[in-house]
Amino acid sequence: MSTPTGGDAPLPAPRDGLELYDTTLRDGTQREGISLSVEDKLRVARRMDELGMSYIEGGWPGANPKDTEFFARATSGELTLRNAELVAFGMTRGANRPAAEDELLDALVSANTDVVCLVGKSWGYHVDEALGVPRDENLAMVADSISYLAGLGRRVFFDAEHFFDGLARDEAYARDVVRVAAEAGAECVVLCDTNGGAMPWDVAELVAGLVRDLPCDVGVHFHDDGGCAVANSLLGIEAGAVQVQGTANGIGERCGNANIFTILADLQLKGRIPLVGPDQLERLTEVSHHVAELCNQTTPSVAPYVGHTAFSHKAGLHASALAKAPDMYNHIDPAAVGNQQRLVVSELAGRANIVLKAKEFGLEVTDEQARAVLAEVKRRDAIGWAYDAADASFELLLRRVAGLLREEDEPFRSQHYRVNVAGGLAGGDGGEGPAEALIAVNVSGERKLGAGEGNGPVDALDHAFRNAVNGTWPQLDKVHLSDYKVRILEAGAGTDATTRVLVSSTDGSQVWDTVGVHQNVVEASWLALSDAYTHAILRVDWESGR
Repeated sequence: MSTPTGGDAPLPAPRDGLELYDTTLRDGTQREGISLSVEDKLRVARRMDELGMSYIEGGWPGANPKDTEFFARATSGELTLRNAELVAFGMTRGANRPAAEDELLDALVSANTDVVCLVGKSWGYHVDEALGVPRDENLAMVADSISYLAGLGRRVFFDAEHFFDGLARDEAYARDVVRVAAEAGAECVVLCDTNGGAMPWDVAELVAGLVRDLPCDVGVHFHDDGGCAVANSLLGIEAGAVQVQGTANGIGERCGNANIFTILADLQLKGRIPLVGPDQLERLTEVSHHVAELCNQTTPSVAPYVGHTAFSHKAGLHASALAKAPDMYNHIDPAAVGNQQRLVVSELAGRANIVLKAKEFGLEVTDEQARAVLAEVKRRDAIGWAYDAADASFELLLRRVAGLLREEDEPFRSQHYRVNVAGGLAGGDGGEGPAEALIAVNVSGERKLGAGEGNGPVDALDHAFRNAVNGTWPQLDKVHLSDYKVRILEAGAGTDATTRVLVSSTDGSQVWDTVGVHQNVVEASWLALSDAYTHAILRVDWESGR
């Protein structure tokens, strides 16, 4: 394997090239809480194709109407793939049934893809207990299905389900299954760690043995139940596997699948294997976040390469070194995968964090200004404020403390507000009316009043503020709250505890985060909201250099 920083010891060149096989649309959608529409699946397929995947598994035609419709639309011209080949997934024929008369195999044929991936049992225990058929019949089911599809001109991959468990507990039969698949015409036999419990110290030797023994290509498919899916995938490739299967952001059933984004970046940047073009690799972070949104998942935070915090630095020691040489604490250039270095400001920060963070905002601060900002950050951190996840609030704090945003230049100042929320009766029989808010703000010396109703006090405050300023700043028309989080900071203080509110706002093109802290959750929310409005209003001037 390569050195941790991608030095001069690349992975051995894989046999006949290396294929990235994306199974997000089939195996990935088995993650709890994910349900993609046909339109969503088409969008995900296009984005994964942009990255240079070799194969995109679209789903299981015939198993459900959605997947059947996906293949009908995809192969009728609605999905144009520039890099990948579309794969239909299905199961071997049923027991004691001719392959040509099997409905599920017929659905695979009707999907009109050149490549088909068949799954079959390779663990004798599953054959005995789950399928309930003689072991010889399972071997026939594998052989007949592959030879039938190959005879129709399809390229066939065979997913050996539960292979690593089968090999550990019933080695002879597991080897019989993959041998039969290869001899029947499978182009690639994929060794699946379906339960996700394979360990790295076993994988390399086992895969290498199968690469030597089988007359076809070998692929690997790992789940992450033991936390080793990516490591096992890389070891499988080093041992000679030429196809590696995984999913976007590692989504999948239980603990997920091997993360195909991490595998791609590891192989290309560390293993020095040129799988995709540099421009494609630079899309990695963008595609990762887009797919997460389509899957209704939170965007990756700590994921390698693509995570929001993948190149974040909080400690003052790190920031000081980064100011001199960015590669001291970054294992790659973040731009290579479309990400960026982030300096996080907290009580652990040093003066260098402030200086570098200011540069991110296009600002220059003096040592005296940096020290003043740092002192205020540490004072606020001690009472519950946290700026490491609220860049917009920190930029406002920095500008205010450093004297770069004077009080007279603030777009508005809050004077007072009042919120009324109707209470419900026991059992939930009352309190159906909306919350009401009244707010007074000072805009350029003029007192403006606004009232609003909303679904809760925060929504009511938002409507009241907008009614008060009444179109003064047109850019606010596009701004809306996209996320809202409340955290209790003193677990033992009960309802009197200090709360921290984090608000994410967006105008449709950018997202910014603000924070508020107070014992009153409504006041904490208003502090975060007012920072969000202020940032949206002033950013227009900042970006234009005014």
